[in-house]
Amino acid sequence: MIILISGLVLFIGVHSFRIFANPARERLIARFGENTWKGVYSLVSLASLVLIIWGYGLSRADPVILWNPPLWTRDVALLLTWIAFILFPAASIPRNHFKQYLGHPMYAGIKIWAFAHLISNGRLEDVVLFGVFLLWSILGFSAARKRDRRAGVIYPQGETKKTVVCIVAGTVVWALFVFVLHRWLIGVSPV
Repeated sequence: MIILISGLVLFIGVHSFRIFANPARERLIARFGENTWKGVYSLVSLASLVLIIWGYGLSRADPVILWNPPLWTRDVALLLTWIAFILFPAASIPRNHFKQYLGHPMYAGIKIWAFAHLISNGRLEDVVLFGVFLLWSILGFSAARKRDRRAGVIYPQGETKKTVVCIVAGTVVWALFVFVLHRWLIGVSPV
């Protein structure tokens, strides 16, 4: 569990600079340059993801069962993760309706993804992993929306074509993950 928690602390720590210490983040970028910042940020993110995946995998050797979720929660989780996977590309594709209404669809997608996994898994390790991501995404979404309001950010009108691209891209990646990658990466098939 210590490896999982270490990875989470590192991942959430580096991804929380903008939420809790944006002025310090801006100073670091100004001092070292944007490319150096992005390089270090990417390396730390990658290392933390490796620790999270490794630690989560190790936790299966000695699971701590808190509850046994009802079988129907797996179906709900599949639906919710599909929605989350649609929101992920919406964060990067400009002028889509999700971005217009949510402002920060990546945070919204992570909230939905984490919640889906919390309701369909009952191990302590699941609660730690997905609970941390749920809490972080709630705080991040709130901070980003406040930052937008202070700056007077108005997201451009969404275009149907770009929204459809988000839906198609998200659905394709979701299907690939559900039917192939989840078992390969996590060791468990969601279907």
